[in-house]
Amino acid sequence: MNDMLRAPAEVKYAEELDWLESIDDGPKPFSWRLSPKMVRLFVLGAERADGLDRPVAQKWFGDRSFVERSIVTLASDRGLLLIGDPGTGKSWLAELLAAAISRNSTLVVQGTAGTTEDHIKYSWNVSQVIAKGQSPESLIPSPIMTAMQRGVIGRFEELTRTTSDVQDALISILSEKYVSIPELAGDTVDSNSIVFAQPGFSIIATANSRDRGVNDLSSALKRRFNFVRIPVVTNKKSEAEIVRFRTVELLRRHEIELDVPPTLLDILLQSFADLRAAAASATSDDEKLESSLSTAEQIGVLEDAILHSQFFGDRSLRSETLARSLVGSLARRSPEDLAILNKYWHGTVEKRSKSDAGEWTGFLEGGREAIATLS
Repeated sequence: MNDMLRAPAEVKYAEELDWLESIDDGPKPFSWRLSPKMVRLFVLGAERADGLDRPVAQKWFGDRSFVERSIVTLASDRGLLLIGDPGTGKSWLAELLAAAISRNSTLVVQGTAGTTEDHIKYSWNVSQVIAKGQSPESLIPSPIMTAMQRGVIGRFEELTRTTSDVQDALISILSEKYVSIPELAGDTVDSNSIVFAQPGFSIIATANSRDRGVNDLSSALKRRFNFVRIPVVTNKKSEAEIVRFRTVELLRRHEIELDVPPTLLDILLQSFADLRAAAASATSDDEKLESSLSTAEQIGVLEDAILHSQFFGDRSLRSETLARSLVGSLARRSPEDLAILNKYWHGTVEKRSKSDAGEWTGFLEGGREAIATLS
């Protein structure tokens, strides 16, 4: 694990998953490694009422019903589609579910405009085909086909970014639960020409709600998924918990010893709340930041500020550094985004620096400096 830039959930939490598996006496669907109740507990963390001998940390922060509906879907014959704005934790929830159910979250297809049918079915090892012809040994299964063969969870990221041909190929996998390999077919159906999904196979797909209209899902494909919509976290307490949780993780990963003052975390949360409110009241796209202003964006801003403080500061996080990181991260369009941020700094941050003083004063100056530099 120390040699991985980012360990998958099943490696990162291997010891915890082993322990949960050892005490799990609940019924398990198909080839699941944990029962549905234990999967939920792994994702959402243990409560005192669970009566466990050790703590289990909460790893995904959101409505309990979303997690339960996702787990129930994966125990059925239908695929699971997690849909929501960027940065709402769709991919992280998919990874945690796959890790808990299958102990493998790495069977992933990343959807793009360049994704082809081969990426979700199979391709061929060209050198072996030239040498020996098309055979089972020269076949290269896709992550989805591998998941089918093993009876585990396969993942499909950004489904709506793929073309209709790719989406149509997924329909047969979800409905028929097998993939035909006509190149290996003889006069009769045999084990080489068809790969049948084993019990326990399912697909967790994610889709960005902002991509609606790029490659809309067909009605046929929609019918084969249960939809779970993941909303943007707007509850300040929940969002603070997420940011704290991820901050502890990134400090540990970078091996940095640095305190994040609660007052600066409050300023970050309040700034994003203010900017979201301004975006909600905007009458045109030019009056909205291009950023989704998600919780993930906040974590990115905080990570940038922490690393800057570690490498180029005095190893203490300051409000000026946080402001510069926020402006630098959110000012993606020039001059539109800079104009929006400049209006916010003069109209809101300046008022808060006068009424609340404290860290808001440094935040004001740092933001002004960053906006002037980028303008």
